[in-house]
Amino acid sequence: MTNSINRGHMLVCLECGAGISGHWQLRCQCGGILELQRDLSGLDGEHLKRLFEQRLHLRGDVHASGVWRYAELIAPELPEAAMITRGEGNTGLYRSEVSAAYAGIREIRLKAQSENPSGSFKDNGMVVAVSHGLSLGRDVFACSSTGNTSASLAMYSAWCGRASLVIAPASDISPAKINQTIAYGAQVIRFNGTYDDGIRFLERWGDELGLYVCNSLNPYRIEGQKSIIYELAQQLGWKMPDWIAIPGGALSNVSALGKGLDDLWRLGMIDKLPRIALVQAEGASPFHRMVQNNEQMLIPDPQPRTRASAMNIGNPPSWRKALLALKLTRGVTVSVSDEEIMRAKRIIDSSGVGCEPASAATVAGLKKLRAGGVIDPEETAAAILTGHILKDVDALEEMYGEEMLHLGDEPLSPKSVRDKLP
Repeated sequence: MTNSINRGHMLVCLECGAGISGHWQLRCQCGGILELQRDLSGLDGEHLKRLFEQRLHLRGDVHASGVWRYAELIAPELPEAAMITRGEGNTGLYRSEVSAAYAGIREIRLKAQSENPSGSFKDNGMVVAVSHGLSLGRDVFACSSTGNTSASLAMYSAWCGRASLVIAPASDISPAKINQTIAYGAQVIRFNGTYDDGIRFLERWGDELGLYVCNSLNPYRIEGQKSIIYELAQQLGWKMPDWIAIPGGALSNVSALGKGLDDLWRLGMIDKLPRIALVQAEGASPFHRMVQNNEQMLIPDPQPRTRASAMNIGNPPSWRKALLALKLTRGVTVSVSDEEIMRAKRIIDSSGVGCEPASAATVAGLKKLRAGGVIDPEETAAAILTGHILKDVDALEEMYGEEMLHLGDEPLSPKSVRDKLP
């Protein structure tokens, strides 16, 4: 294959190193995963800071998006006519004293990607992937999903008037996420298998079925998700915390985090490279095991099992990219039990922010790393909350359903309420 360079970027195989030319594809012919690599040499970090600051004041413009604000670093090759937006990004960053006290460190800020229009971080990447598909003239967008990806895909497909197909496991997925996906108009196919089985199916048959696949194998998903770290850095005045904690399922988010940090560091836009703390659930932690055992290849888990359904992935497709992110930042991995996740969720919920279970793995992981002496008590961290508290209403019922107070036959009165005041 010959290198394909277009306006300073090219697709490169992380397996064999080949540059990809010709028609759009998800994988290299050798089977390796592809990455978009960009030439940043013509960009000036200080100029970009000023430009990004100016765009914060825009309204009704595509660059008011918390993703397209950073278009020069994400997909400058895409024509503006193909750039769709639902106002994604622009999510809050909240200092949480209760989370910091729970984890035992000086400061934690919660980056609430749950405030995205579909309720999860997936919107940051999906808006770019779907925009790229539109630029190619594609009409049917598809994914395999444990829920958040499908909701985001269905929302953007509906927004631009295109069809969407979702392949989802028949069990271990939040009904709220699947119903949200159907509500946006997606054709959903449930099957007896795993997320990983769905990925393999789309890789094998996607082109033949005329589908534009939007899973994290799609390099434009990763490019869009870089905007999460760009926005975090901008919100912090380009002065980074010591750690960034992020949950790991398919590992696209940590891949994008590392790639975005690399961009900012090379451009001189941030004061330091924070260390990444990648957190997996114990029942779905093949990447953590690989890193802990110093293995060179990931051994998939054929039957992953965790209550944090968004992380219930046994063969994460982006593991090579995740390794690069850890290497860049001297990052670490940690696994936490479902019980630890749910305890941390109570803390985040009680802070007034809230999240779905997978998001709470971040604070659980920070606490475990602090207990193990990996994180110093005077260090600071940002925790990426990937999904909205209402993404898993079953978890809310399980955790809080019995905590409601019932008067029974006692009438509602000042006395009955006073007796039960907190």
